[in-house]
Formats: sequence, structure tokens, C-alpha cells
Amino acid sequence: MTTAHQIKFKPDGEVVRAFMRDDSFCRGIRGPVGSSKSSACVIEILRRAYQQKPDANGKRRTRAIVVRNTNPELRTTTIKTWLDWVPEAVFGRFHWQPPFTHHIKIDDVDLEVIFLALDRPQDVKKLLSLESTMIWVNEAREIDKAVVDGCTMRVGRYPSIKDGGPTWYGVIMDTNSMEPDHWWPLVAGDAPIPDDMPPDDVAMLVKPDNWTFFNQPEAMREELSEQGAVIGYRMNPAAENINYLPEDYYQNMVRGKTRSWINLYVRNRLGSAQEGKMVYPQFREEIHVAKQKIQPIPHTPIHIGIDFGLTPAAVIGQRLRGRWIVLHEICAHDMGAARFAEQLKIEMRRIAPSHEFSLWGDPAGDSRAQTDEKTPFQIFRAAGLSILPAPGNNDFVLRTEAVNATLNRMVDGEPGFLLSPHCLVLKAGFIRGYAYPRLQVSGAIRYGDRPVKNRYSHPHDALQYMLLGAGEGYAVIRKTTSQAPKPFVATKAFSPFDRSRGDLFNRRRSLVGR
Repeated sequence: MTTAHQIKFKPDGEVVRAFMRDDSFCRGIRGPVGSSKSSACVIEILRRAYQQKPDANGKRRTRAIVVRNTNPELRTTTIKTWLDWVPEAVFGRFHWQPPFTHHIKIDDVDLEVIFLALDRPQDVKKLLSLESTMIWVNEAREIDKAVVDGCTMRVGRYPSIKDGGPTWYGVIMDTNSMEPDHWWPLVAGDAPIPDDMPPDDVAMLVKPDNWTFFNQPEAMREELSEQGAVIGYRMNPAAENINYLPEDYYQNMVRGKTRSWINLYVRNRLGSAQEGKMVYPQFREEIHVAKQKIQPIPHTPIHIGIDFGLTPAAVIGQRLRGRWIVLHEICAHDMGAARFAEQLKIEMRRIAPSHEFSLWGDPAGDSRAQTDEKTPFQIFRAAGLSILPAPGNNDFVLRTEAVNATLNRMVDGEPGFLLSPHCLVLKAGFIRGYAYPRLQVSGAIRYGDRPVKNRYSHPHDALQYMLLGAGEGYAVIRKTTSQAPKPFVATKAFSPFDRSRGDLFNRRRSLVGR
């Protein structure tokens, strides 16, 4: 690179420096907003291009592909970051027709950079005709693992071996934090692989020995009261890229934000930022999630709640002196009642082979499907599992109130609800995923009266059935039933629209008041 084309980039932080020094075939860096992750990847592409050995014609030829989840994100964020470091005025014209391309020819360097949107697994086919030296996956939390696997097949193909081959080739990735059940933390070893994950999916999450993951330090730390409540945030001395950010950058960022949002984007914690209105706003991870995996309590019955359908779920828990301990969750995909019953039996034997079990299911599971004469309850009973419909007539208010009662309860100084930390889907649902959708209406903010049906709603439905079946909602059910208005029954035929009978309505009111 000549003096006129020099780019000055001094990585400000130990982790980002280690990321850039690393030669692993695939490497990723996860960190807070503003920590120079994307900038480091831009410079890495340029650095590898200048390190490429010249071919027979004296040219250092390389080809890079830059991947983002959608074209709008590609244009407004990824390409913008690229052109901030690699301006057209210096490095040549950028082609704005898809596929977006920047072909850089300076001195002996010939670098072609192609920008693609690959947010769905089927979009991997876009890569099949491309031969590249390296691929940058920008904001990898938005990209499916199948896409990343496709990327690993297309690097090292340019320049060809007959032209000398690439000096280095591979995949680089950057991202903000994500939910703990995302493929990134599962592959990196930052989160445990769920026990109920199918073997084929587990095989995709084994970290190859030539993959390396880097986690940047949090930008800010929490300040806690003596009771453990968050009262503020202070800068982390180890935060990266601080020398290149405006004064009070993070202090201004956290103002008006939720704790979950700050944990995700500022503190680089696995989790999720709230979207919509949470069904259980009183849930607190630091209170309601155990520090270690919970084992079954001996000589205490185990209750199981089950949500049926092609994405069935089961939640397994115990009640001890008014406290609920949630031991395990099972979340299945594309699985009918018969297969799910067998899987549940295996888990029951594995978790607590000597315990007594009681099973409670979605009351709708007692109805026959249009395609099958048997109900899910009949299928479970045929498999040897005694199961009953959860009480309450599937009333959603009763179901959520049963959970609320446990979250608000303290028993001998301990929370009335405690979740085992490996129940990742339930936990993510409590924090963000199980929420009322925000309605697209003008004026005041409004939300729907039912949570979004998604991967989080199924185990949460199962949790509600478990609590109701075990009697947690009995007081609510009894109160609602006793206060229900009695219907008015006429003692003889009459028309309420007959105005000729002037005392009709007075007589009706007197009857109601009896």
C-alpha cells in the first residue's frame, strides 16, 4: 500500500488485537455496540489482500464475499462501514447494482469484494457459483448456521492453485450478543447444548478445532444496591475502542433502556432485548433462575405439563412447601403425539426413575383432529401415560395468574418459583420471547391480548398446564366461579321490545334483584 493509500487502524483492545492476529480457518468476535468489530473485519480483508503472494504477472489477486442478512441492512450498515474505511474517491467506484461490488486495483493489489444478502438457508445456493478467498459474515447472529456452513465451502477457491493459490483463506465473523440457544454460543461453548436437541442438530454444533471465538469485555458494569437491585452503570476499564468513541458514548446509550437491552448491546451478555409487552414482567433472572442445574427432590411427586401439536412441549417440575422447582423442559419439532409420548417416557426414566408422576395436558388435546380419530390424550394413555386435562377450561387469564402467583411468592425467604438454568427456552420466553405483540395502530401504544405463538409459547403453555393441574390456580378458579353473575331466566314468554307493557322492565329488574 503506497503512502497515499495508507489506512491507519490501531486496534484498541486486547481481544480485538488477538482476533486480528489469529490465523484460524474460521474465527468470530462477539462484543458490545461500538467496540470496532466490523471495522476490524474491514481491515482484515484489506490486510489479507496485501499479504497475498503475487502471481506470475506480479498481481496480488484475492476475492472477498461480505454476507449480511438482508439487502437493506447490507446497504445501510455493512456497506456504509466498508466505504467509511475504503472510500470510492481513493479506492475506485463502488457498483450499486446487485450484487454490490467494489473492485479495488491499487499498486499490485487486485481485490474484488462482493456483497450478498443471505438471511435464509435456501439462499446458500447464491454461493454455489462463487469462488472466493475469504468471506466476512457481518452480524452473524442474524445468519443461519447452514449459511455459515455454506460459506466454509466457498473459501480457498480463489486464486486457483494453478495461479498460485491463496496465501490465507477462511471465514471471519462479527456480531453483537444473542440468545443463549443461538448456534453461536452453542458452538463456542458459551452456553450448554439443550438435552432434548436431536442428534443431527447436536452434530452441527460441535466446534471444529480450526474455529476460534473471541468475546470482548463488557463496556459498562452494573452498580447494585445492598438488596441486589440495579441502581446505575459505570464504565469498565477493560472496555475496548474507548479511545475512538465520543465522550460519554455508553453513558448516553444506556439512558432510557431496559436492563435486558443494556445486557445485550452494552454488556455483551447472552440474552435478548424485550420486544412487545412481557407476559410476566415481574420475572427476574437473578431471583427466579438457579445458579446451577437443579436435581429432583427425593420422595416428592413430579408434575408434568404438556402442550400438544406438531411443536409439542413438556415442562417437568416439583412443588415443595409452596415453592415450585422447574427441573426440565422438552421442546420438540415436527413430532406427533405418539413419538412425543415415547420421548417423554425416556426423559421421565432418565430424570427420576423412582418418582411418582402426574401429567396434565392442554384441554384441547381431548378433541379429535380432522386427520386422526384418536385424540392426543388417547394416544398418551395408549403409550402407558396417565394424563388428565388441566382444569380451568383453558382460560388464558387463569393460566397466567397461576404463574404470576408463584413469581410473586416468597417462602421462608426463598422465591416461590425457581427455574433450572438449562431450561433455555423457558428462560428466554420469560425474558423476551413470551410477549404480547405490539399492535400496528396510530396514537397510543397498544398490545394484543394473547402472546405471539412462537417457539417460546409452547413450553410456557405447558408450564401453565402443570401449575393448574397441580392445584396452583385453584383459588383463582374458585374465586372466579363464585363471583360469576347468575343468568336471568324469564318465568313466562315476553318481548323486551313490546312498549305497550309499560311495567315490563320494572318487573324484570325486580326479578333480577331477588
